[in-house]
Amino acid sequence: MYPILFIIGFVHLLNDAIQSVIPAMFPILEQSMGLTFLQLGIIAFALNMTSSIMQPVVGWITDKRPSPYALPIGLTFTLVGIIGIAVAPNFWYALFSALLIGLGSATFHPEGSRVAYMAAGNRRGLAQSIYQVGGNTGQAMAPLITALILVPLGQFGAIWFTIVTLIAILLLLYIARWYHGQLQEGRKKKHKQISARAKVGRYTIGFALCLLVFLVFARSWYHAAITNFYAFYLIEEYQLTIRQSQVYIFLFLAAGAIGTFTGGPLADRFGKRNVLFFSMMGSAPLALWLPHAGPVTAYVLMTLIGFIILSSFAVVVVYAQELLPGKIGTVSGLIVGLAFGMGAIGSVALGWVADLVGLKLTMIGVACLPLVGLLTFLLPSDRKIREWYAQSVSASPQQSATSAGSLS
Repeated sequence: MYPILFIIGFVHLLNDAIQSVIPAMFPILEQSMGLTFLQLGIIAFALNMTSSIMQPVVGWITDKRPSPYALPIGLTFTLVGIIGIAVAPNFWYALFSALLIGLGSATFHPEGSRVAYMAAGNRRGLAQSIYQVGGNTGQAMAPLITALILVPLGQFGAIWFTIVTLIAILLLLYIARWYHGQLQEGRKKKHKQISARAKVGRYTIGFALCLLVFLVFARSWYHAAITNFYAFYLIEEYQLTIRQSQVYIFLFLAAGAIGTFTGGPLADRFGKRNVLFFSMMGSAPLALWLPHAGPVTAYVLMTLIGFIILSSFAVVVVYAQELLPGKIGTVSGLIVGLAFGMGAIGSVALGWVADLVGLKLTMIGVACLPLVGLLTFLLPSDRKIREWYAQSVSASPQQSATSAGSLS
């Protein structure tokens, strides 16, 4: 099943490259439409919040009724949105186009995560890393695409992404046929401990999930600050060009893609909670240094921060899936969608703050966000979660054997 896993990872790359082109285009949209930082933040909010709200909804629906052909249908919304952003004459057209792209992404992610889950067998940690690194690699490509294509061609250059979107749709049609075949063959496999585990440590699980959400919140706000506004900070403070500033964002995202892929095996070896702690606290001193670093030092810092802070991107999804087994679509939609949503809120809030107090003070302020990682040790350890699992099996073996949730 690994060919399917690599295909869905590649489509994830294409999908997230398309979505990430929008914030990467902000300097171009600012010039072509005369947009303010607040308006740019609102566009990012529309893009990410649509994806955030709809992902867990789509995941919840498809947990009950998997829908293979939702994948290509979702990317069709993205196709229309890309055409719209390429020809948008003003803020409102750009905003509506961003909504369509967000809707397409919201449809893709939960079902894409389910495909990765179904194709992975027992190596779900590795599978999630492969799937998520596709998305992070796509995000990393966006600044380079902006510098090499959109800066020379302008806003209308986005029309070339219709080709990328069509390729993604064709690949998803192939995936959908495989997915449909899997459903026909066997959704009879069951998790034997799902309902029993849900009754063990119920309030503790709820607290852990809320804390996990808060950690995703902090990481997402920092990510939003870097990807949406750090390019403007470099242009303002060091008089770099748009093309030069995009290299820093590329380094951050490319290193993040490598970190995402590395994080899964590290979590298997050292524990998921430990990787979550390292990703936040390991990046904290570097993040605090970044606003005061010159352009040369910033190359190194952006690379290190991207690698470290995004090493937990796939790990947090797997950790959440272990807290709520049997809810693959819902949990994936919640955690990944939440990252988009928190980034959306952060984009608007940080855009407003940047308009109010300036980019320098804004970047200094967000540098403190990784320190929230100190709260990671309030999460239950991997060992504790395994103990809950073992206790639930011994507590009600008969119910465990009869009450089951769908593997898919």
